[in-house]
Amino acid sequence: MSAPRVLVVEHENGTGPAQVGERLTARGLDLVIRRPWAGDLLPLTPDDYDGLLVLGGSMGPYDEEQAPWLSAAGDLLRQAVARDMPTLGICLGMELLTVACGGTVRHSERPEVGLCELTPLLPASRDELFAPLTKGTPPCAVQWHWEETAVLPEGAVPLLTSARCAHQAYRMGTSVWGVQFHPEVLADDIAGWGTSDVGPLRALGLDPSSVVAHVAAEEERLRALWGSFAERWGDIVTARRTAPVRP
Repeated sequence: MSAPRVLVVEHENGTGPAQVGERLTARGLDLVIRRPWAGDLLPLTPDDYDGLLVLGGSMGPYDEEQAPWLSAAGDLLRQAVARDMPTLGICLGMELLTVACGGTVRHSERPEVGLCELTPLLPASRDELFAPLTKGTPPCAVQWHWEETAVLPEGAVPLLTSARCAHQAYRMGTSVWGVQFHPEVLADDIAGWGTSDVGPLRALGLDPSSVVAHVAAEEERLRALWGSFAERWGDIVTARRTAPVRP
């Protein structure tokens, strides 16, 4: 039997799957990365894949003039929900999931950048992907967002929250998850983001190098926590594969 295939939608240079991709590949999954920002076309349906991973980017979910492929990415997410296909939307990916399923996204009054503590909600303790995060020390994750989900889609199950952002993670159906934070990144991954976002970070009273250094200091913890998270999601993709078996 061939390896489970995951369609990865990358919205911008420097925003790849990083450690999530590394863990999935090591788990035996085949990542098919589409980069519409570089001219790749997105498929009309996710039918040829076993999982869908939609990554982040500096644009917002309504910025189709800047990124005209966003509606196509939203269509894929909507179809994934209808099929209950294993899906993970990260940051912009979660925001696109929200909009695609009838929720709303707004500009955050208090953007989150850098490390942030997350608070599991009661449904997380019964969630296949998030349950391990409800035990022991509250999880922390890297944040880098100026937009946030204001109204969840109908039927969404909230899983995580934080002091500044009510909706940090939620689930649709049994197999579709969105996370506002970035489980895929470590210090080296965000170093370039700090360089390109110097102005916005300074406006928030943040020093880019200090943000990167703070993440670097927690790198071992982040690698273990979110690496395991990625592996669990990969195992769900493998267990629930629905795409046709390929030679």
